[in-house]
Amino acid sequence: MTITISLNSNFIHNLDLSPALEVIEPLLQEKSVTSQEQQLSFEINYTREANDPRELSEIPEVRLWFVRLDAKYPWLPFLLDWKSGELARYAAMLVPHQFSSKEGILYNPEALEIFLMHKIFILSDWLKQQNIPTQFRLKSLAQILGYELEDGFFEMIEKSNL
Repeated sequence: MTITISLNSNFIHNLDLSPALEVIEPLLQEKSVTSQEQQLSFEINYTREANDPRELSEIPEVRLWFVRLDAKYPWLPFLLDWKSGELARYAAMLVPHQFSSKEGILYNPEALEIFLMHKIFILSDWLKQQNIPTQFRLKSLAQILGYELEDGFFEMIEKSNL
């Protein structure tokens, strides 16, 4: 079952996270957040000029709203519907990129790597706190963003958390 967070220009311009809070906070209170893995999507209705060719992730106000959301819930990628492209769209909101008509989103490679490693460290700790197995999920997240993580990397994380 997909859970949708609906945003409009008013929420975005006011950096109002209430649409996300109304969806995510009850999950945290009920401790059912783990049952909602990869179920979250965003519906963004942002008003712009008819001749504005920018993608939503190229609009500074939209990106800033997502930066604020990420600061509040840095583990949010766990909930995003990866199969429908929500993880890639979320990354585009936070990572510098360009669009290619032939190749789609072209992330800045160094920025994407920093974003990915940041999310791996955050999710590794958060998933452990939730008693959720981590390695497979984190490897899958990395693969969606075009990276392969080796088992030795996770062993290093484990050793550093002792």
